[in-house]
Amino acid sequence: MQVIRLPVLSDNYIFLLWDEIRNIAAVVDPAVAQPVLNKLHELKAELVAIFNTHHHSDHVGGNRELIQEFPSLTVYAGAEDKGRIPGQKVFLYEGDRVTFGSSIGEVLFVPGHTRAHIAYYFPEVTAGYGGELFCGDTLFAGGCGRLFEGTPAQMVDSLSKIRSLPDNTRVWCAHEYTLKNLQFALSVDGDNEVLKNRYTQVRNSRNIGEATVPSVLGIEKSTNPFLRWDIPALQLAAKSSDRTQTFARLRGMKDQF
Repeated sequence: MQVIRLPVLSDNYIFLLWDEIRNIAAVVDPAVAQPVLNKLHELKAELVAIFNTHHHSDHVGGNRELIQEFPSLTVYAGAEDKGRIPGQKVFLYEGDRVTFGSSIGEVLFVPGHTRAHIAYYFPEVTAGYGGELFCGDTLFAGGCGRLFEGTPAQMVDSLSKIRSLPDNTRVWCAHEYTLKNLQFALSVDGDNEVLKNRYTQVRNSRNIGEATVPSVLGIEKSTNPFLRWDIPALQLAAKSSDRTQTFARLRGMKDQF
């Protein structure tokens, strides 16, 4: 399974999964259809699945047009998003599995950003990495999603599931927010040398137009404040030793940053 990153809109990423042997493709969170159709035409591949993480329009906006072009494809999304995902055929729960070609993905229920958000984790080792995580707007490189429908406690539980995955998991998050996220991270964790070095690398990458996605989970565990609620420096910044309150206060600070 190859992952092809397609930048769209102002800061979204669509991820096209391609099985070169079978020449089939699946797409994660197609915000718009045309870039996906262009890449499929280039690859001469058939689209067989849409994997949606949640219902927001910048993640499902291309569903209907893609279904028109490939009527037999299957749309997967969380069971609790029923009625909110165009064309949804499969309603997924925590622990379910999805198949694409010879690859099998595990479904994680990760509410917080929305009440029905899910993520897809493909644990197979590819290119030296320990798995591929498609996490929508739950975890970002250097940050996490806003809480629109969920609670801080739900988001901490969701991020804890992600934090338990192998450090060499690639994190395919859906937006290019990394530079701003790390600027906030430095404001609450400014003595973190790993974070300072990462910020410099990301700033240099963005200055020349390079993407910062995918990230790697081990890097997130070392630098992302929203995976570090149990670190004393972050608890000090949040003025709390409680993990949920620490997270909630950090998220509130980020909302105002």
